[in-house]
Amino acid sequence: MKTIVRGNVVKKTVNNSSTKNKRNTEKDKTSGVRINKFIADSGFCSRRQADEIIKSGRVKINNIIETNLSRRVLPGDKVQVDSNYIKQSVKLEYILVNKPKDTITTVKDEKNRKTIMDLVRTKFRLFPVGRLDRNTTGVLILTNDGELANRLMHPKYQIERVYLAGLDKPLKPIDAERISKGIKTPDFESNPCEVFIVPEDHTQVYITLREGKNREVKKIFESLGYIVKKLDRKAFAGITVSGLARGDYRRLTREEILHLKKTTNLI
Repeated sequence: MKTIVRGNVVKKTVNNSSTKNKRNTEKDKTSGVRINKFIADSGFCSRRQADEIIKSGRVKINNIIETNLSRRVLPGDKVQVDSNYIKQSVKLEYILVNKPKDTITTVKDEKNRKTIMDLVRTKFRLFPVGRLDRNTTGVLILTNDGELANRLMHPKYQIERVYLAGLDKPLKPIDAERISKGIKTPDFESNPCEVFIVPEDHTQVYITLREGKNREVKKIFESLGYIVKKLDRKAFAGITVSGLARGDYRRLTREEILHLKKTTNLI
């Protein structure tokens, strides 16, 4: 601010340059897109994975490494992950796969093992919503919708995952009750979940979880002395692979996409 004296009149004028810079700074805080959302929306990875990539120093904005998760990408900014330039995706795609055994749930595998992407023909860069172990079969969703993927994996939304586990021996009713109330041991803890023993074969057990912890189903049964010999995911967020052969895929219907978005409060 400058003070100008003209005769007996004192006028104060504002430094337009500093005011303009201040306004630009304020604008930067609210305009643009948060860097993790920008990367996720491009289809490069999920939002949660984008957070880890940013914190590890692999992201550059205008050739400057950026590790601040609150940084916003403005029009004209050039964003890189490693040496790859990132552009926001124009078309979103949602694919349902009936995952077979001996398939890795990653986009690429350094050991050249078969991955889930070897099963799908698409021109878009998709990524799996969560993971299934190599020999776990069943429902798996692939998408480049980073926001939806992030919400489907977030514990806040309590997304149901229904599995059919084949055990090495019949599940005792008392153990089924323990599982339903939640397992607590010095090495492992699980939340309460729904358990249903198939009447015709007590080695076959349906179990419904609402979080995507690593190998949780196997850990639950192992904590009680059972071995999971076979594991098939029957449903994820109400989506099933009914009518879809093992190893095949299809695009989600409009109704299924709307269902997932409603489930995660996106609409």
